[in-house]
Amino acid sequence: MPGILYIVATPIGNLDDMPPRVAATFGAADFVAAEDTRVTLKLLNHLGLKKPMMSYYEHALHHGAAILDRIEAGESCALCSDAGMPCISDPGEQIVKDAIARGITVTPVPGASACVTALAVSGQDTARFVFEGFLPVPKKERRERLEFLQGETRTVIFYEAPHKLRGTLDDLCAAFGAERSITLCRELTKLHEEITKTTIGEAVRYYEQNDPRGEYVLVMAGTPAAGCGGGSDPAGRRCHCPPADGAGHPARRSRKTGCQGNAVQQGRYLQRTDRGQR
Repeated sequence: MPGILYIVATPIGNLDDMPPRVAATFGAADFVAAEDTRVTLKLLNHLGLKKPMMSYYEHALHHGAAILDRIEAGESCALCSDAGMPCISDPGEQIVKDAIARGITVTPVPGASACVTALAVSGQDTARFVFEGFLPVPKKERRERLEFLQGETRTVIFYEAPHKLRGTLDDLCAAFGAERSITLCRELTKLHEEITKTTIGEAVRYYEQNDPRGEYVLVMAGTPAAGCGGGSDPAGRRCHCPPADGAGHPARRSRKTGCQGNAVQQGRYLQRTDRGQR
């Protein structure tokens, strides 16, 4: 009888956010398919578990066939990324497609996801949003993608690594203007968590003087609907544009939250590679 492919979410930074079902699934699985076996080993050690592991990441997609062969032979596999929900801006999406094509049962074991967590605390419109993940690296593809998004009225969510943040902010500023509202969520759920709602222009100026550190989720306001000035549009529908200050600029707020409780005191945080949160 074939086994099951479990899609297992892991904490996006704070190990105290580990759901009981996630821990139980790791314990019950015959083996683990990990984005980075070094990161997942720390997680399994935290849970007091020892499991056989296989690598499955962007440059090891060829391992997918062997993983699915083992599942078809009767083993169950827990697939995980370094942090957050696998398959979201993550190569795990390919093995799920292949598993479904082969008739293998795929079961989600949900938990934290950085994009939804950031959206919830961003102060931007949460009624409708689009997730863009990491922008393309080639300049032409990136420019075309940003041009495509210029008419997007929904809130837009991006991921970015610290060493690329300045360039991405410059590109966003060129595409959407310096006054567009944006919330930068840094190191979510970790000791140095910081959430800043500002404008793209202010963010560019800040990071000209300060080095980006940690993983970022960028939550950008959508393009205001034509004639939108807040409140309701002429048809009486509620407008979701961000409130402005007296000068017409989006209100700015910044807070360094840290994390409360034993997790901070004991330093129980999951160290990630530069692949980031999901």
